[in-house]
Amino acid sequence: MADPDGAVERSTDWLVNSSVDTFSWSGVTVTVKDRKTKAPLNLVSDICGHVQKGELVALMGPSGCGKTTLLNALARRTVAPGARVAGTCVVNGKEVDKAAFRRMTSYVEQEDALIGSVTVEETLKFAADLSLPSSISSRERADRVGLSMASFGLLQQSKTLVGTPIRKGLSGGQKRRLSIASQLITCPRILFLDEPTSGLDSKASFEVMSYIKKVAEKNKIIVIASIHQPSTRTFEVFDKLLLLSGGKTCFFGPTANLYGYIEGATGSRIPEYVNPAEYLLDIVSSDFAVADEDAVSRVQGIQDTWAQSPDAKALTSEIITTEERGEKATAENLDSAGRPNMAQITLTLLHRSLIKSFRDVVAYGIRIVMYLGLAIMMGTVWLRLSTTQESIQPFTNAIFFGSAFMSFMAVAYVPAFLEDRQTFSKERANGLYGATPFIVSNFLIGLPFLFLISVLFSIISYWLSNFDPSADAFFTWVMWLFLDLVAAESLVVLVSSIFPNFVIALALVAFANGLWMSVGGFLVSPTILNPFWRYVFHYIDYQAYVFQGMMVNEFSRRNYSCGHGCHCMYVTDLASQCQIRGTGVLESYGYATGRTGKWVGILIGIIAVYRLFGWIALSLRKT
Repeated sequence: MADPDGAVERSTDWLVNSSVDTFSWSGVTVTVKDRKTKAPLNLVSDICGHVQKGELVALMGPSGCGKTTLLNALARRTVAPGARVAGTCVVNGKEVDKAAFRRMTSYVEQEDALIGSVTVEETLKFAADLSLPSSISSRERADRVGLSMASFGLLQQSKTLVGTPIRKGLSGGQKRRLSIASQLITCPRILFLDEPTSGLDSKASFEVMSYIKKVAEKNKIIVIASIHQPSTRTFEVFDKLLLLSGGKTCFFGPTANLYGYIEGATGSRIPEYVNPAEYLLDIVSSDFAVADEDAVSRVQGIQDTWAQSPDAKALTSEIITTEERGEKATAENLDSAGRPNMAQITLTLLHRSLIKSFRDVVAYGIRIVMYLGLAIMMGTVWLRLSTTQESIQPFTNAIFFGSAFMSFMAVAYVPAFLEDRQTFSKERANGLYGATPFIVSNFLIGLPFLFLISVLFSIISYWLSNFDPSADAFFTWVMWLFLDLVAAESLVVLVSSIFPNFVIALALVAFANGLWMSVGGFLVSPTILNPFWRYVFHYIDYQAYVFQGMMVNEFSRRNYSCGHGCHCMYVTDLASQCQIRGTGVLESYGYATGRTGKWVGILIGIIAVYRLFGWIALSLRKT
């Protein structure tokens, strides 16, 4: 993969401010409780390191040695449930608060959290719009996006979709490069990479790390990457190595010093024609050394040798000197100036969500088709109901089906929201924005699609079933259906915000809708509903207000004939005329007319509470 027209060399000053000269950490220890003994257990112990601008550092060691744990601790991310992190991490010799630290850093996770329904160019454009100062013109932003694509060999794929389970897009290596490029364009001073070569072949791994190296050197970025087993060429790209085993340091320093150190620590050289990374993993691996006393002793010896080595003492001295010198790294002069405001971020998220909604058939396309199928089924099952008393119960059944099952089918929104939430979690962790613009944009983008679904469903089912044919009644039905869908989708947002797991969220949303159906007033009339269910759940059931509203919309406007013999099912003031006034049906359910405004207000309140609780859940959840 060539470097077209020296793109890396041309992508200079705009990427980062070079005010971060050093990043140091000392005594970093992560402690959890052992599940069996409940005693404190150190995942990583007393780790120290010092990195200068433009350097690329590898965190390497056997599986389970603490690489990702340490990387998360350094990046000030949640390490593990209940974990306690000790030690200090300083920038230019000074501690920086968490909010400012996140705005000066970026973190690329092992799993690519990319939106599959946008293109490569759009991914970078939105990343730029969410992070770069508003003073930068649109043309300059476009130039920067182009330079980023050129730097990472993605120009030919600029109009290619990232890819979804339904639509094929980028390869694994291209997604990795795009993930890194989308973080670099946010102007980080420090870049954390978790297994950036995971799933890539040796050629692709070398290309990815080589590009990162070039960009880091040119733009004075500090890059810290956990990596498992790189090829020899990829290993040689790194400037420094932090070698871990069992959560303890076996070596830290320039890779050029590694060979002499290993020879002194083990008494043997790294073989000339052997991948040094593989050799290092062999000698420091303790996973299979439980029954091998020599292997256990060897690993312990390497750790002790490092702890007592002049290199370790020099590292400690260098960290202390840096802290004493303290290059005045305050949050103010390290924070990015002119970040987009909340309105700009919300508009950017709306734009991205709009594109996603049109292209991603999972978000709304499949749901529209599903609801149309449901409308046809409803309209043909309850086809051309008459205005006789035999049709009163079918009308009631159709109203329940049209409201409750439309609401229930909102479970189909769970996977789409979880994908959006994953993107939000990644971008929030990188300091781009908080829960407010995400919740606001998610709410606003859903309204036109839900309204479209309500209208399409009603055009088919309402007229086929022969509900009240007046225009006023039809649009009132559409209103109730629209509020029903907005409330149902808001419930999905709330549950999925608290439980970001597909199976759990799906099960809880389905259970909640089943509960709302049970206490909504159709299956058991509110007049005889058990007091516990009535007072605890019925009055907070959004489906109950939709069902009441639709019932009043239908039965308050029409009268029904009692048929032959004039044996009326409901006795009203029209019994002498062999008819049933529709309000008699409403009285049997305990529903009164003239309360539409009140019910609409309650529904809007329930929607607002769902969204508010979803916002609270996202705001309080740690990343």
